[in-house]
This record gives sequence, structure tokens and C-alpha cells, in this order.
Amino acid sequence: MNTLFLLAALALSPAAAPEDVTAFVNVTVVPMDAERLVPGQTVLIEGDRIVAVGSDVQVPEGALVIDGSGQYLMPGLAEMHGHIPPPNQPAEEIEKTLFLYMANGITTVRGMLGYPGQLDLKAAANAGEIDAPTLYLAGPSFNGGSVNSPAQAADKVRRQVEEGWDLLKIHPGLSKAEFDSMAVTARRSGIDFGGHVPADVGLVHALEMGQLTFDHLDGYVEYLSSIDADAVDTGALADIVARTKAMGAWVVPTMVLWETLYGTNDLDDLNAFPELQYAHPSARASWENAFRQRVANPQFDLQQSRKVIDARMQVLAALNEADAGILMGTDAPQQYSVPGFSLHREMARMEDAGMSPYEVLRSGTVAVGTYFEAWDTFGQVAAGHRADLILVRGNPLEDLAHVADRGGVMVRGRWYAEETIQERLASIAASYRQ
Repeated sequence: MNTLFLLAALALSPAAAPEDVTAFVNVTVVPMDAERLVPGQTVLIEGDRIVAVGSDVQVPEGALVIDGSGQYLMPGLAEMHGHIPPPNQPAEEIEKTLFLYMANGITTVRGMLGYPGQLDLKAAANAGEIDAPTLYLAGPSFNGGSVNSPAQAADKVRRQVEEGWDLLKIHPGLSKAEFDSMAVTARRSGIDFGGHVPADVGLVHALEMGQLTFDHLDGYVEYLSSIDADAVDTGALADIVARTKAMGAWVVPTMVLWETLYGTNDLDDLNAFPELQYAHPSARASWENAFRQRVANPQFDLQQSRKVIDARMQVLAALNEADAGILMGTDAPQQYSVPGFSLHREMARMEDAGMSPYEVLRSGTVAVGTYFEAWDTFGQVAAGHRADLILVRGNPLEDLAHVADRGGVMVRGRWYAEETIQERLASIAASYRQ
């Protein structure tokens, strides 16, 4: 689809109008600068910024006032390994995907596979011309099919920098020489790279060359001498955790995705996910077919896969214990990972790995703000931060399930009351039943 036509089609469903001034009053703030709550606060928003937080903030006449009595105001969450539909998808499907993220309190998405024309969609989203989270996009993939020489790798970096992509996406298949050429050129060009670890490169070398994010814990289990959870080499684990922290790298674990792909042979359990009502029927059919093919493969070993899952949980626990950089992400919309909804499943598994509710939420808020600090200021409920907020009815530091019990979501200063969100979700579900 022509990009201009796509944006025109999306504009037929105009974005919610931003209020000039919005005030949340008598609300308990979850600032996320530390593990603390601040009750009885007024949070004042002008345009897309939080301008004041305090107990004595004056609310200007004419402001939209949202009563936060008995509720908690926390920063919006980020999906740090998400995917945005390519521009050749129907405009209404792109619109639905973007809304599903927002409906679940995801106000920022790091898109991890770019397509030609997608930068125009990003510009429209970030300018508030369409209802969408703030988007940061990786360019088209660096892999064994798209790169055939070190010189081509360097040229591809320079071209993506010129085009305006936010980061580079690494997939398997690069040779060590091609990876190094990409990494050196990226460093000279001032652009970060992340994603997978090519087999010819290895985790340690990727860290040494400056790879910033390691998505899916790629390379970490392989670095250990055994994937038997009862025999994980604790020395090797401590070593790679220390290397990760020393290099200032981040991991995006995507725990639920791996477990969905390899950790179950129960299709009925997956098909019982209530959020599947918000997935296109063709996507659901594709996911089910992929599942059947996977479990029918003679090499599929559920017992061995579960050992890998246990090892991954140990890796995440060790990274968290060392205070290494962890970012929340799910690879939505991958198999059975419905945008937005998958993040709530991910939070539960991160907590199962030993992370506290605060640590889990930090990986999707303040840590993301640190990662993107060169782009913007967000990730906390504090003056000067982008007005990305979730109003929830229970204390999320006590129970992560409260994050899904919302009063509404604010994206760049635009308020979406939960009633509006539910009406739109019902409309999406109905469109897929027809």
C-alpha cells in the first residue's frame, strides 16, 4: 500500500484530541524513581508533558479533572521487543494492532523489524496524528540473506542511518567479519544495534563489539556448559552476568514466547487464552498450524525444552540479582502473543524468576527511560516527563495483576478512559467474529 494512502486511511479514524490541561487529583502516585508510593497527589499535564506533581498543585480553570481517589497513577509501560505491521497491511489492521498495545497500558513500543515506508507511520504516530504508542523503530534486518560481505554490512548501516531508523536489528546468519564491519560502522555512525547473536559471532564477542540489547536471552543458555537446570555452570553464569553488566548491555528476555513455542504440547491450553478474540482469524490459524508442525517434529523434546526454560529462569534471576539491565518485551504479535496482552503474561513469568513487582515494573518504565534517554524523558511520574500514564485501581507494587485493572491510559497527554478502551476492544473482537 502506498504510504501516503495508508496514512490517509488511518486518518479516517482520527486520534483522540489532546486536552490542553489535564489534572489527576487525589491520586496515589507510583513514581518509579524508587519503590515507593506517594498518596494524596495532584498530577498536572499540559500538552504531552507532566508539568507538576504534588499535594498542593493548583488546577487551572477549564482543565480536564480526573478523580484518582482510591487509585494509583503509574508510568506507562513499554514493549521493548514488539513488531509493527508493515505498511502493506490493511490500514484497519495496523490501527487495531497499535490500539491493542495502548489498551493494555503500553505507551512505548520498540519495533524490532523495519519495513520500507514504516518511518512515515512512526512520524504520524509520534506527532499524535493517529492513535498509537510512541514508536522507536529498528530498520530492516541484518542477516545471512540481506548481508553478503563486510562492505555490504557497512553500506547497509550507513543507509539506515541516512533513512532515519532508530537502531539496527541483528538476526542470525552474519559471519564474524560481517558482524564486526556492521558494529564498527554503527559505532562510528552513532547508532545502536541489538537483537540476536549470530552463531559465528558468539555472545562474548557481541558484547565486546558493543551490541546493546540481547533479545530472547539469545546466546546466554548456549554460553553455559549445560542446559540441564540441575547442572548449570554457576561459574560461567556469574561470568557472563558480570560481562553483561560491565559492558552496559541490556537483555530483553521474552520468557513467555520461548515457553509458548517450546515449553508445551497442550494446544487446548494455548487456544484458551481469552485475548485470542483480538487476533485476526488468519493469524490464529497460522499459529495453530505452526504449533502442530512443531510438536509433530521428531526432534521436538518437551522434557529437554523444559530444562532450557529452567536454565533461562536461572539466567534471568542472576541478571536481576546483579542489577544488570533488563527490559520488558514479548515479541508480539508472535505466536499466541497478542499485542499488549502478552506483556501481562510476561510480567508474571518475570516475577516467577524472582523479580519483585517493582523490579518487573522498572524493566518496563524507568529502565526504558534510561535506555532511550538520548531521545526523550519518560518512564517516571515526574515533572518534565512525557505524559504516558496508567491509572490503576490497586497497588501494582503489591500485585502485578492490578496493572490490568485500569481506570484508563494516557498516551502523550491524551486520555483514554477505560470505558472507551473496552468499547473499542469489543468492536475489534466483534470484527473478527464476522
